Amino acid sequence: MASVSKEYQKKGEVFQVRKYILKRLLISIVILFFVAFICYALMRCLPTSYIEQVARSKSMQPNSKTFEEWMEQLTAMYNMDKGIIAGYFSWLGSFFTGQFGDSWFYTKPVIDVFNDSVWISFIMGVISFVLEIVIAIPLGIIAATRQNSRTDYTISVIALAGISLPTFFFASLLKLVFCVKLKWFDLFGLVSRNYNQLSAAGQFWDRAAHLVLPVVTLVVISFGSLMRYTRTNMLEVLNADYIRTARAKGLSERKVIYHHAFRNTLIPLVTIIGGSLPGLFSGALITETLYAIPGIGYVSYQAMVAGDIPFSMFYLVFLAILTLLGNLIADILYAVVDPRVRLS
Repeated sequence: MASVSKEYQKKGEVFQVRKYILKRLLISIVILFFVAFICYALMRCLPTSYIEQVARSKSMQPNSKTFEEWMEQLTAMYNMDKGIIAGYFSWLGSFFTGQFGDSWFYTKPVIDVFNDSVWISFIMGVISFVLEIVIAIPLGIIAATRQNSRTDYTISVIALAGISLPTFFFASLLKLVFCVKLKWFDLFGLVSRNYNQLSAAGQFWDRAAHLVLPVVTLVVISFGSLMRYTRTNMLEVLNADYIRTARAKGLSERKVIYHHAFRNTLIPLVTIIGGSLPGLFSGALITETLYAIPGIGYVSYQAMVAGDIPFSMFYLVFLAILTLLGNLIADILYAVVDPRVRLS
């Protein structure tokens, strides 16, 4: 009877999780609909548009049509002759049928422009994110367990320095030291001039070398916040009654910290880790620009400035989907790391 009861309980928990995920997905679809509409309306209301730039350029050519005539022709050609609401539903229908269109600015299919740039940013994002976790969480725990010591002050100063440093300043400093003075790395670009003459292994290490400084920049300017957050949560947990009880029972300090305290410290960190999913694909605009890395951050910025609606909408909706998915993953992980939380 006990085994049957446990089996029914397990089935009930699985059903509850599925019900929760289905409910969140339905809510996410509604949110995505309105987020996409806001993005589309904002893109249509930009002070300048790609169509205006092209029409102005063509109207300045000898024996050409007037600016107004070109605007009328190009507006119809790019399907911008509809209102915002009608245009949004037209775009929405094409989007959900997989017809993403061509990028106006890059004159290539949207999906091709996206694929050419997103994986560079993704690799940089994953490497920097893993290094950030590996560095920040242990340092936060060490700082908390040695509160008000010289070690705590040193780690806190390093973290605050990383938080305070502007990206452009730190990246420029790294380039000055390691590219100009020491000449260990190239100043710009993703590959060297002799890239095509290198072997497959040489090409791999050449690309890896060009990503060292951008990754270091991303890690240094981002790990401080996570470290401070870990330290604060760890201090709160170490002052809890059950930690004092564990110590009173004679458990070793290592077991108290890493078995009891650390698990509960992870609970607030789940939100940060789950919310980091969009950041892996969104790119780092300033870092990619300073190092001339053709990642998705720089590519999408150029498209938005030019008023490239097809590519900008695809990119913004993609990030919105990742954000909603990251929040869903964070909620599910809450239930995994904290048995008191129940999905409902």
